Amino acid sequence: MTATEQPALSLGTEAARKLSTTTKTQPQMQGRTSRWLSRMLPWVDIDAGTYRVNRRLTYASGDGRITFTNTGDAVRVIPRELTELPLLRGFDDDSALGALADRFVQRHYEPGQLLSVAGEPATEVVLLAHGKVDKIRSGEYGEDTVTDTLAGGSFFGSQVLATAQSTWDSTYRAVTPCIVLTLDRAALHEVTRQFDELRAHVAAEYASPAPATNKRGEADIALASGHSGEVVLPGTFVDYELEPREYELNVAQTVLRVHSRVADLYNQPMNQTEQQLRLTIEALKERQEHELLNNRDFGLLHNADLQQRVHTRTGPPTPEDLDELLSRRRKSRFFLAHPRTIAAFGRECTKRGIYPQTTEVQGHPVQAWRGVPILPSDKIPISGKGTTSILCMRTGEDDHGVVGLRQTGIAEEQEPGISVRFSGINDQAVLSYLVSAYFSAAVLVPDALGVLENVEISR
Repeated sequence: MTATEQPALSLGTEAARKLSTTTKTQPQMQGRTSRWLSRMLPWVDIDAGTYRVNRRLTYASGDGRITFTNTGDAVRVIPRELTELPLLRGFDDDSALGALADRFVQRHYEPGQLLSVAGEPATEVVLLAHGKVDKIRSGEYGEDTVTDTLAGGSFFGSQVLATAQSTWDSTYRAVTPCIVLTLDRAALHEVTRQFDELRAHVAAEYASPAPATNKRGEADIALASGHSGEVVLPGTFVDYELEPREYELNVAQTVLRVHSRVADLYNQPMNQTEQQLRLTIEALKERQEHELLNNRDFGLLHNADLQQRVHTRTGPPTPEDLDELLSRRRKSRFFLAHPRTIAAFGRECTKRGIYPQTTEVQGHPVQAWRGVPILPSDKIPISGKGTTSILCMRTGEDDHGVVGLRQTGIAEEQEPGISVRFSGINDQAVLSYLVSAYFSAAVLVPDALGVLENVEISR
């Protein structure tokens, strides 16, 4: 002991801890999120692992979007994709389609340039290979009104191929640099003269009247109203799709391994096996949330109908964009967006002097727009260019909305749709547990789900 050191007057903390008990938390994990989608979806309990969505017959075929290939700067439409054009639906002669694809002419437009002008003669069909185009019509009081925004894969002017003379009903103006492919009526007629099968198909399309449909493309139901007296009422029936879509439950699985010595000896004050299973199930739930959004088979981002995909008008998420998304469906239950997207929307509102209200969802205050809550999900991807998507959906079977799918009552069920099965001990005394989660999601009718695409959040 040096002269400057003083003798201890009481027991030190380091020595005292030898006799004390440490208060511990359960194992924590940073990867756990709010998982709003899983919480908000109504879950349908299905039998036999399959869910069939029956719908009324719809005459529209294909996905309404055209795909292209490119070699350097040269862009070419994939011949088979031309069957998305109404006049060519159902046509399958690859030679004729290839000849038509070769006759398309590539053009480039800069922002602000006009692709067509309303009222002028329409002589060509236009395929938008890259970029964004505004569809503009004259408003009631003479001002220009943007009625739609088209993006890569869209097309317009298909009526040119079906009629001898027509005029543009709208003006189309480039918003970003655009690459388009055009085919004029003269080139179409030249190719039809070379291929008998194509000429017969086009003649049949000209001659056959289009089937009666409602505005959604479904087979019409004939009704009479506003009449008086003994009029002859129309006869009708409701036709169904002959090949309705079936959803099979997806599975997320892992094998949890715990050494028997750990399971036997180190269980106080917490059960080691229970904690390992708890965290493993949390990770499975996070994967389930990711798959519900991003799985290419049933994920909502990939299963939104192309007619329900909306493009931003200027890039960032604006109140006008969310209004457009809301207008596409009834009884929208909630928006789903990345937290950074919600922040970007808040910035756009602040620029306009708008302060969105909040609402309470399951006891949590969240931002809302037009009374519809905007819920966060970091499972929605953000591209390398800083663009992402916003989802808006109606939910529930009763409202013909979006539903989650799972099967309950499975063997050794730990939580609804999640089972934990003991699968043995190996020669190294390691216990194995098979942990499985069974789930999927279904969009009952196309307008139940909408997506705002190409949302810029980096400005």
